[in-house]
Amino acid sequence: MRSVPALLILSGLAVGADTPTFYRDVLPILQTHCQSCHRAGEIAPMAFDTYQHTRPFAAAIREQTTLRKMPPWFADPCCGHFWNDRSLSAAEIATLAAWAEGKAPAGDPATAPPPLNFTEGWNIAAPDVVLTMPKAKAIPASGDVPYQYIILPTHFAEDRWVSMSEIRPSNRAVVHHAVAYVRPADSKWLRGAPVGVPFSADDLPEGALRQDAFFTISDILLVYAPGSLPDAWPTGFAKLIPAGSDIVLQMHYTTTGKSTQDQTRLGLVFAAGRPDKRVLTVQLTNDKFSIPAGEADYRVEVHGSIPNDALLLSFFPHMHLRGKTFEYNIVEPHGRIRTLLRIPHYDFFWQLSYRLATPIALKAGTILEAVATFDNSRNNSHNPDPTATVTWGEQTWAEMMVGFFDVAVDPDIDKPHFFVRH
Repeated sequence: MRSVPALLILSGLAVGADTPTFYRDVLPILQTHCQSCHRAGEIAPMAFDTYQHTRPFAAAIREQTTLRKMPPWFADPCCGHFWNDRSLSAAEIATLAAWAEGKAPAGDPATAPPPLNFTEGWNIAAPDVVLTMPKAKAIPASGDVPYQYIILPTHFAEDRWVSMSEIRPSNRAVVHHAVAYVRPADSKWLRGAPVGVPFSADDLPEGALRQDAFFTISDILLVYAPGSLPDAWPTGFAKLIPAGSDIVLQMHYTTTGKSTQDQTRLGLVFAAGRPDKRVLTVQLTNDKFSIPAGEADYRVEVHGSIPNDALLLSFFPHMHLRGKTFEYNIVEPHGRIRTLLRIPHYDFFWQLSYRLATPIALKAGTILEAVATFDNSRNNSHNPDPTATVTWGEQTWAEMMVGFFDVAVDPDIDKPHFFVRH
């Protein structure tokens, strides 16, 4: 038999020695960067867990990764290093391109890494507790749906420290965002509102109670938006749900042209014990802007000082369809700007959190700044109406400017006490 130097015969294909193969070269990249979404039951429309599932999309994988459209990651590498950075290295992009160009060979299954173990139906470990909307919310085919609130009693007899949490809509297509608030037993927020059934502020019987729906000092357990990942805090960090608390889900639904429904769940994984640090979610918000019609680069900013020492952990910027750029800065003495995160191309359909690889110690009095720009011109293909002047509003055709961020403090400090300035 004539030998064929530098060639391997694998899966019926002649593969050059330097040609990447699925099992040896491509699957490890998919496991690290893609399978959290590209697997059965998750947000992506196709699974990249087996060769048979992945091979038909080889050319698309090459195109999307070469253009850096996938995996979604929008942080400018100029500023900051992030633990959950999804982006591919140049070498990984080249490997995927070479695999596609080499006719996407399978290679030897013996060279594959062990499969990842995912919890069925979740992106976190198996939840210790799952709280579910008791009844599905009916979503009409068209029109605006006012913010819906669902109060879910936890019945926790003791304090619970939460190390992981995940909001799982049953119908992602209609969930613009969801926020899970922790309402302690002594909170007066929304007392008198119905429990366990969706309601809007307009459904409440009293004017004061209706107004109450729009403002709370309750801590945020978790925010969900399109493309976002669940919370998973490192060892020694956790969020607190005090004994007797309720979870209040705030649901923003959008219509899709057909009548449907949603029944969102919230999964909780408890920490092994009392953590070293308590995580609090706070925010920088500007709701006093007016974006002129046709304006392509309208700037909105807000700043505030940190009331007490804290560790800065992560960021979650939120805007709507006219959102263009977003950044978080520290304003240092004499006005010098230190940029912590810059998003040069904000994408409403992929609202990501950015977890710092190394937390930043913030001293009391440190000034944090959030800066956003908006494109209200015809050049913005997602703009609902470039002829409209746009102000703050709940619905997608209006705008928001919110810079959520997470800090870690002493376990005995709750959110109200964190904001007491000394």
